Amino acid sequence: MPPDSSVDLPATNLADRIGGVERSKIRVMFDLARRSDDPDLVHLEIGEPDFDTPEHVTKAAYKAAREGNTHYTSNAGLSALRQAIAEMSARRDGGTVDPETEVVVTVGAMEALHLAALTVVDPGDEVVVPSPSWPNYEMQVKLAGGKPVQTPLPDDREFDLDPDRVADAITNETAAVVLTTPSNPTGRVYDRDAVEAVVAAAAAHDAYVIADEVYRRLTYEGPRSSLAATTEYPDHVITVDSCSKAYAMTGWRVGWLIAPEEVATAVTTIHESTTACAASVSQYAALAALTGPQEPVAEMREAFRRRRDYLVERIAEVPGLSCPEPQGAFYAFVDVSGLDGSSFDIAKRLLYDHGVVTAPGEGFGAAGQGYLRLSFANSLERLETGLDRIEALVENEGESG
Repeated sequence: MPPDSSVDLPATNLADRIGGVERSKIRVMFDLARRSDDPDLVHLEIGEPDFDTPEHVTKAAYKAAREGNTHYTSNAGLSALRQAIAEMSARRDGGTVDPETEVVVTVGAMEALHLAALTVVDPGDEVVVPSPSWPNYEMQVKLAGGKPVQTPLPDDREFDLDPDRVADAITNETAAVVLTTPSNPTGRVYDRDAVEAVVAAAAAHDAYVIADEVYRRLTYEGPRSSLAATTEYPDHVITVDSCSKAYAMTGWRVGWLIAPEEVATAVTTIHESTTACAASVSQYAALAALTGPQEPVAEMREAFRRRRDYLVERIAEVPGLSCPEPQGAFYAFVDVSGLDGSSFDIAKRLLYDHGVVTAPGEGFGAAGQGYLRLSFANSLERLETGLDRIEALVENEGESG
């Protein structure tokens, strides 16, 4: 029976939670660039390696598909992949991880983070997020009904982790603290003692630390141990990782979560009702990535190091711009506060007037205002072109000012 036409129906009937989230400024810039008519845009906004997935990984996926391994897996993931994740963790960090009860394979690290929030955050709970930070953390907390508490890190210390500032933000209402090292967007690798102090403060309030370690294999001053392996409070740590960044596998969508058994069990239960499992063929690809030759990772890391060095050197030559040297990941957080307008305004001028796509710092929290995030996951040639254009904007605006 059709609805009564005399009744005024609402134009939309969306859940209230939708009003609390907004799109990332990174993706806003990406979409603005797609609508541009400039065929020669330099993309420095997206954090995606420009390398192909290693050949032995794609061959493993092809083999799995040809052999019919295209069906559902366990909700927690392929047993062999969980075993490989546990063995990799033991090899790098020591200690033991139970692959059957403490590891869950997810659809990328993004789903692992979302499931972690759904598992430990109740409506009204607070989640402390040191910032500038990746914007999706805040959105995931809100979708879980929680309240993100942005804790700005000091820019005069190059956004290093300030344990006192973060500890002061932790209360009895805190469900979790999110720590990302190396950091997105700053590339900062947090001091070990500072990290341990934050974990201890969280544990004292019976809160978890969600450790986003997707860039851990991309550090430039030697390998870093997992946060869970170096703390005295491992039962309060949920570790998130993936194949996306280190193995150039962003589109394969395979990540994982390592957590105490009660957390991992709850995550698996929720996973059953979200995506059931990560794609089976992608899981076989991830298995090959973790157990096969690691030379491609080292080669990509060295390429990123060369690009980092070039970018930092070029930025230092541009009057009015500066950036701390990234210690990991493939991002530089460039101070553009000497230019007119907000970071979003500056990013749009770079896009429309100079053909460079960047991520405005304000998209990473209030602490990022006056900065642009530049991704150097691009070729040296394109980096050079992009930096030439950024320098041109600074020169033009200096002359007009």
